Amino acid sequence: MSILVTDTGFAPDNWAEPIVTLGVANDATALDVPSDADPATIPLCDGLQLIRVDFPSSADGRGFTIARQLRLRGFTGRLRARGHVLADQYAMARRSGFDEVEISKELAARQPEDQWRFRANWRENDYQTRLRTHKPAKA
Repeated sequence: MSILVTDTGFAPDNWAEPIVTLGVANDATALDVPSDADPATIPLCDGLQLIRVDFPSSADGRGFTIARQLRLRGFTGRLRARGHVLADQYAMARRSGFDEVEISKELAARQPEDQWRFRANWRENDYQTRLRTHKPAKA
């Protein structure tokens, strides 16, 4: 069983429809996409509501690129990262376009909900925002 991580914390997975592997069907409501997929070849049909991108390793950042490219192509449905995404990577996942992260119960036990929620304020805690709001010290 998996746990979803959103900006509000841990939640059970409420997706009930089948998730089809990329390349099996072009008219699915949900697709599983491997980390080595070419984002330009992912079919964005009208009924597509969920795309789940695999992260086989926390060191594999190709899923972030896939998410960004899908958003740039106009995908507005649910975009989910699944697998070895760490709490430290949550802000990057959100900035690249993911709505949620699906993790195992084992990872959730090692990285509890408070670690993920700490990074949920991803829009205000990025490097650029800190630079813009930093006031230089007076001499």
